[in-house]
Amino acid sequence: MKVSIVILNYNGQKLLEQFLPSVLTNSLYNNDYEVIIADNGSTDNSIEFLKHSYPAIRLILLDKNYGFAGGYNHALTQIDAEYFILLNSDVQVTENWILPLINYMDEHPNVAACQPKILSYAEPSRFEHAGACGGYIDKYGYPFCRGRMFTTLEEDLGQYDTIADVFWASGACLVIRSVLFAQMGGFDDTFFAHMEEIDLCWRLKNRGYQIVCIPQSAIYHVGGGSLDAKNVRKTYLNFRNNWLMLYKNLTDEELLPIYFFRFFFDYVAALQMVLTFQRGHAYHVWKARHDFKSMRNLYANQRIENQKNKIITKPSGILNRSLVLAYHLYRKKHFSQLKELISFNQHDKL
Repeated sequence: MKVSIVILNYNGQKLLEQFLPSVLTNSLYNNDYEVIIADNGSTDNSIEFLKHSYPAIRLILLDKNYGFAGGYNHALTQIDAEYFILLNSDVQVTENWILPLINYMDEHPNVAACQPKILSYAEPSRFEHAGACGGYIDKYGYPFCRGRMFTTLEEDLGQYDTIADVFWASGACLVIRSVLFAQMGGFDDTFFAHMEEIDLCWRLKNRGYQIVCIPQSAIYHVGGGSLDAKNVRKTYLNFRNNWLMLYKNLTDEELLPIYFFRFFFDYVAALQMVLTFQRGHAYHVWKARHDFKSMRNLYANQRIENQKNKIITKPSGILNRSLVLAYHLYRKKHFSQLKELISFNQHDKL
């Protein structure tokens, strides 16, 4: 099989009812593709609905909810295809959306993964938070996108319609070579959800591969289908997994200056949560840091392996200063205001 579109489902019957028809109607690729639903131990009527309404669709049934990371890791080992397309269940795709993505990767063998332009389903003229037009990080590990800086979502005026080398591609719609997904060991299961795609892309970038955004393909994403912004679990996973990602992919020398600044920034964020009556979120910032410290020794072997396989000293797509200060202090709200401060070319090899 050339292309397998894999939708991970957990208690998402309503989303499947709403969005699966667009996937089946618009996802044509030379009769060499398939749509697969991987179910993460749903307890609603998702499976009954699929078996009744879409009996031809292949189902992979997992015994429990392994999260985004573990769910895809378990499911993808059971699929034989050249390309995996990991697609959220709350996505409306557009006509022929697959063609620009797969054609570009066929023509560029050093591209490990890519994503389309991701627009908001609720506000179709604006970019969506989870990936927008390709992801980057700053020197302290804060992620942002072409079209999205923290909570500022830009209007899509075609300003980012060029194919771009990015640091990470969104898990909302991630196209990846299956052989490289396997070589990297897939996602980090312990992440459960959030940041796992950035971690995977970072490992690929360190090994010399490119990640790109191809805006000639566009999709519309609802977002927040599994955990919305009000859920303290989301706050916890974002902070904990961000620290784990930094620890896994940076050397001790690189980490030392980050520890000081991130300690300050994280507790400023927690204080702001307290002052805005979000004490549960503030507590989970502290808990995330505490749990990271207790978990980091488990990653000793992975850190050694990551450093051993590096061929790039510093991958492209990293902002060489603080996004927090640029956004809040210097009022730089749009990606275009930071573009010149981001490394866009691969740096010297080791």
